[in-house]
Amino acid sequence: MRCYFPHGTIRLDLKKIHLPVNSWSHFGMVQRRSQRFQFDTLEIDRSVTQPLHRQLESQLRDAIRAGRLRPGEKLPSTRGLCRQLQIARNTVAAAYEQLLAEGFLEAEIGSGTRVSQQLPEKTAPSPGAKQAASRTSRRRLAQRAESIQRFADWAPRIITPPQPFRPHTPAIDHFPRDIWQRLADRRLRRLPRLTFMGVDPAGYAPLRSAIAAYLGASRGVACSAEQIVVTSGAQQGLELIARLLLDPGDSFWLEEPGYSPTWHAFTAHGAVGVPIPVDEQGIDVVAGEQLCPAARLAYVTPSVQWPGGMTMSLPRRLQLLDWAERNEAWIVEDDYVGEFRFAGRPQQALAAHDPHGSVIYLGTFSKVLFPGLRLGYLVVPEPLVRSFATSRWLADRHSPVFEQATLTDFIEEGHFARHLRRMRKLYAARQQAMFAALDAAFGSAIGYERHEAGLHVVVQTSDARQNRRLQRAAEEAGVEYHAVDQYSAVGKKTPGLILGFAAFDETQIAEAAQAWAERFFSS
Repeated sequence: MRCYFPHGTIRLDLKKIHLPVNSWSHFGMVQRRSQRFQFDTLEIDRSVTQPLHRQLESQLRDAIRAGRLRPGEKLPSTRGLCRQLQIARNTVAAAYEQLLAEGFLEAEIGSGTRVSQQLPEKTAPSPGAKQAASRTSRRRLAQRAESIQRFADWAPRIITPPQPFRPHTPAIDHFPRDIWQRLADRRLRRLPRLTFMGVDPAGYAPLRSAIAAYLGASRGVACSAEQIVVTSGAQQGLELIARLLLDPGDSFWLEEPGYSPTWHAFTAHGAVGVPIPVDEQGIDVVAGEQLCPAARLAYVTPSVQWPGGMTMSLPRRLQLLDWAERNEAWIVEDDYVGEFRFAGRPQQALAAHDPHGSVIYLGTFSKVLFPGLRLGYLVVPEPLVRSFATSRWLADRHSPVFEQATLTDFIEEGHFARHLRRMRKLYAARQQAMFAALDAAFGSAIGYERHEAGLHVVVQTSDARQNRRLQRAAEEAGVEYHAVDQYSAVGKKTPGLILGFAAFDETQIAEAAQAWAERFFSS
């Protein structure tokens, strides 16, 4: 370094001058650099129910807000961070993608992922913001809102590409998009102008007729178009049922383990859930009558029990219908993948055996077509239709008319039936590929039931230790799964892993199973 004086120049060697760092900082010559954030200190706890990507996402967000991760600071690659933390790369990618969507991170091709220069919110709130927050904190949420907050982790905030073996995911790449586009284009030109103003809250009338005809022919459900209420997917159907059929304090039966979002929807309205065990024939009605004989409602998945995979036997169905008639109770039949039975014709729905109008039938197009469609339906007794339609009107008026009209043509012109036949054949092949891959990769180290229906397999584990080993190996191999215990309402942990196969071809299934097994046996 050179310093210029009136009588000449003096050359200084800073390496040989020993001054406190603060001194140089005072003269503006050397800026003290803060210690870099240590990413390997992030804590991932596999013993809690919160998903791993949510844990990582929350810790990174907190670090950015607190200033420990500064604007412009580069984050490790997904591959690098997954190695540091010993978690799946997909877990890191999901956390990064959520923070990108929220504006905490920014990514540019060739330069990686960095903390955003302009954060979505200030780290230190202004005094006015603090006062507003203080006033808000004194205001009370409704009890129902507070109960809903318990289920916040169940609501995904960003959709990531599915990896083997994510459940609940159909083979959307086999959906006939060209046919759907042609029908949509035609509908856009021909749909009457008045229809653009809206339709009956119960749904587009031609679609209700098409659904009734389909259910009568394929599921044995004898119903009229007037009994159909079109919903925005099955979950809205459950919400309407909870609102109209359950009062606060009413009890309801739910299969144990069973479909937890139903538990969430019903208990959010003040109902009291009673877990009822299942066996190889389905829900145990005798146990239900012993635990809670006066339940107001029973929710069941008789065609393919979730997550067990078994089909409810005919004697058990008749026993359940008899209980409902004697106790003036309702049965909610969720027939979410009843079309996908791979041995013989699909069984008739439970509602087909109901002579007393006890069954509320719930169906959805999300699993058989594509999840983003968000169209489902209820079959309710005619005296209840207006109540359900009015409740639907209060919620969001009706489902989009354009999608309802396109779906009507898709059904009436035979495309829906042909698509189901193709998918039934495809899923049967993929189920067999799943069985073969698990056998080849794990041998007798794991067990599972070979059911003849459904779009998932449940891997059974011998004890909690093996369950943890399988979960850890899956995380390391980038294998997605759902733990059985997240669908359990009782306190004990139910071992087992739920694996979906519908969205993955034979090569993906075999490779994922092999990678998973290699890490399992090496642990």
